[in-house]
Amino acid sequence: MTGRRVKRSFAVSASVAFIVIIIASLMTALGRTAASAASPVTFTDVSAAAGIRFVHNNGAFGGKYLPETLGSGCAFVDVDGDGWQDIFFVNSKSWPGHGKAPSYPALYRNNHDGTFTDITRQSGLAVEMYGLGVAAADFDNDGRIDLYVTALESNHLFRNVGGGKFVDVTRAAGVADGGFSTSAAWVDYDRDGRLDLFVAHYVDWSPKQDLFCTLDGTHKSYCTPESYKGQSPTLFRNRGDGTFENVTARAGLKDPTCKALGVAVVDFDDDGWPDLFVANDTQPNRLYRNKRDGTFSDVAVAAGVAFNEAGVARAGMGVDAADYDRSGRESLLVGNFSNEMMGLYHNEGNGLFIDEAAVAGIGRPSLLTLAFGCFFFDYDLDGWLDIFSANGHVADDIQAVQKSVTYAQPPHLFHNVGRGRFEDAARQSGRALQEPIVARGAAYGDYDNDGDLDLLISTNGGRARLVRNDGGNRGHFLTVKTVGTTSNRDGIGAKITVKVSGGATLARAVKSGSSYLSQSQLPVTFGLGSSDSVERIDIVWPSGRKDTLSNVRTNQLITVQEGRGLVPNAGR
Repeated sequence: MTGRRVKRSFAVSASVAFIVIIIASLMTALGRTAASAASPVTFTDVSAAAGIRFVHNNGAFGGKYLPETLGSGCAFVDVDGDGWQDIFFVNSKSWPGHGKAPSYPALYRNNHDGTFTDITRQSGLAVEMYGLGVAAADFDNDGRIDLYVTALESNHLFRNVGGGKFVDVTRAAGVADGGFSTSAAWVDYDRDGRLDLFVAHYVDWSPKQDLFCTLDGTHKSYCTPESYKGQSPTLFRNRGDGTFENVTARAGLKDPTCKALGVAVVDFDDDGWPDLFVANDTQPNRLYRNKRDGTFSDVAVAAGVAFNEAGVARAGMGVDAADYDRSGRESLLVGNFSNEMMGLYHNEGNGLFIDEAAVAGIGRPSLLTLAFGCFFFDYDLDGWLDIFSANGHVADDIQAVQKSVTYAQPPHLFHNVGRGRFEDAARQSGRALQEPIVARGAAYGDYDNDGDLDLLISTNGGRARLVRNDGGNRGHFLTVKTVGTTSNRDGIGAKITVKVSGGATLARAVKSGSSYLSQSQLPVTFGLGSSDSVERIDIVWPSGRKDTLSNVRTNQLITVQEGRGLVPNAGR
């Protein structure tokens, strides 16, 4: 029950955290360098001015139903292919007998002038559901980005037919996937050139199965996943004819003990085959290694990412994977429950990971917060990946038992200062990152095409935020959009390596999924710092083909087509 998890979490995690935080404070102080002074970047809430008026409906009416705690996701996605990131919000709905007007997801078209227009009703996306997450990609390789929305009972696949319009093809495609779906990711796991679909599931819950849980012994509180049985994730294989096949069992992924909230696609062993990391809530995390034969094996325990340093399963929420220290290897970021700290699993390159959150400087600031949407991104374009975390508790009555933990919480922004260390930069980055909110989904994208990465944040039962990055583009950048030919059209799974003039080598992957119930823009942005030229770009496509570009001008978006190279006049 809720009280049990709160007390267990505090008793086990806080004691371990206290010790590692003392060590972390000393190491962080010793590790600071001249590079620790972050660029003067300010984040500004521009939601109202931009015309973003979305308000999430979680359906809460006092019954304290578990799904009400999870919120919903958001996405930066260029639905019309005009080179400007549009915005999509997932919505939930009122429970039967408690509703008013219907509530729908929202699609906002980018007007190219800093404002957006709500085109939901004419887009075909005005479908009421108890929605949770979104994953966006071109599943049928027709050049248009499609949307997969996870929900209670039945998910929805919306095919993009052009002109800002979508058609619900869920039934024909065979991807309704009933149950309690959460995050999803498009991934070509068998490298056949077609995007497959991984869907995470939470617990076996329905209004009829709802249990009574309490924090104070009298009033009903939200139950936790410990009170319910888990649900297996689902893997759908793309047949290439608009339909999908459920291959979960055959792929070795059937596991009803999972209680998954986040998924990240990561090639952790750098063998060119996409692996999957799944963050579980109160159950051990999973790291599914791709065996290259259509099957996966869970290596999380052996790799050191299943539990915390005390051998206890944490309550994992959002996740991401990236090479944050320029080691050439993708490490893992995990948002966890309050009193558990975030996880920063450093990839040692030998099949093992070590949680460096405490010594890296993100452990202590994240101890009392509950992190949902989280990701690596280079907000000041200095060439080092920073960390953002959207926070907010699940229990609106948490202070009845923990005075030091609040329901609404400000986000975290950690600036990468090199050598595997981060500094808390939120307080110096504007009022938008200091306001306590009940955040859930989060994504990054350059919506105003000024080079730096902006933020999109959804809240639980509240208004969404579009947060503009002001000043992040003082550094040079290069944004790369990939177009597959033999590989999937979006180039999802491609590994891009940029060698900057002066010696630095930066590696990023094109990916779907990550964060929490959300998706960031598909084009990959490289911060180049003071370097004004790129010596070389290597792209290894999912097909195995390698393309190389030389002497590319910076401060632009370029489009690279597999086998053809730079596409003229395709950038901004």
